[in-house]
Amino acid sequence: MPKAPKGKIVGREKKVIHPYSRKAAQITREAHKQEKKEKLKNEKALRLSLIGEKLQWFKNHLDPQKVGYSKKNACELTERYLNRFSSELEQITLHNSIKDRQGRRHHSRETVIKQTMERERQQYEGYGLEIPDIINAGNLKTFSIQCHNGLSSDVEETLQPKITMRELTLRGPRRNTHCNSSLYS
Repeated sequence: MPKAPKGKIVGREKKVIHPYSRKAAQITREAHKQEKKEKLKNEKALRLSLIGEKLQWFKNHLDPQKVGYSKKNACELTERYLNRFSSELEQITLHNSIKDRQGRRHHSRETVIKQTMERERQQYEGYGLEIPDIINAGNLKTFSIQCHNGLSSDVEETLQPKITMRELTLRGPRRNTHCNSSLYS
């Protein structure tokens, strides 16, 4: 039986693992598993932050005196939500219209805004844009209470699942709330 090494040996290195060994496969599996967990965690955080921004916008633009919104009012509020970047786009266009400038300034921001507006418009005209359920008076009251009590400047992720969402569409299947297409031509 060999003798155990005495104390800590400074120059001693870790054993080299053969690339085709079971140990190497185990380490690789663990690394892939951790990468997948991180990816899912980041995707969920991004999705929740987008929903949080949407809820924050609706919180800031709701009329506190209203007890309930009609479908028409909800559609008008949704149209305002869809056009929330129009002033920023006008500013970018104004900056780009100056003759002395070479190239396009804020091109990446302009592209992101246009893509977001196009995607949300397609959702609204297609299968439905998800907004807080402000048509139902009870859900509006719940949303308002949670907004004024639990939400400060940032929407907390723990309160998001408690807020009832509704798909609002310009036209589409019956399960969604429809907006009159003649209102917005």
